[in-house]
Amino acid sequence: MSSPFPQKSFVSVTEATKKMEHYCAYQERCHYEVVEKLKGMNMIPEAIDQIVTHLIQENYLNEERFAKSYARGKFNIKKWGRNRIVRELQLRQISVFNIKSALKEIQEGDYLDTLDELARKRLQQIRETNIHKKKRKLADYLLYRGWESHLVYEKLTELIGDKAV
Repeated sequence: MSSPFPQKSFVSVTEATKKMEHYCAYQERCHYEVVEKLKGMNMIPEAIDQIVTHLIQENYLNEERFAKSYARGKFNIKKWGRNRIVRELQLRQISVFNIKSALKEIQEGDYLDTLDELARKRLQQIRETNIHKKKRKLADYLLYRGWESHLVYEKLTELIGDKAV
């Protein structure tokens, strides 16, 4: 007679360790992602600690390396500003030290060039005729992507003019 409750499959610590090694080797991961994945595999806290310790010792898991890679990737590929990168790293429980270290990966010149390129491209896409609404749409877009407000408003003034937002 079958049970009305679904059977939970149990994974041994060895199997879970191998899975996590592959998980971390495929792409940089932070401690938070690995712990959540292990919790999803119904691992007990002691096993989670043991596996995470192993991953750190074998250099599969490195928070600073993750933070730097994450910041570079989100800036270069998604064109995120520093505020968004910091917020996302904080959500992943990355330390302040590692966040500061990660932000150093972004060169100031590249940062300002990317903001300019992004703002000009988006401005061409906005079909609004009202200058105030156009400025607001561009500002909202850039702020959502994590660009600092003082940089956004300087860019608006440069591209659209000095009319109030």
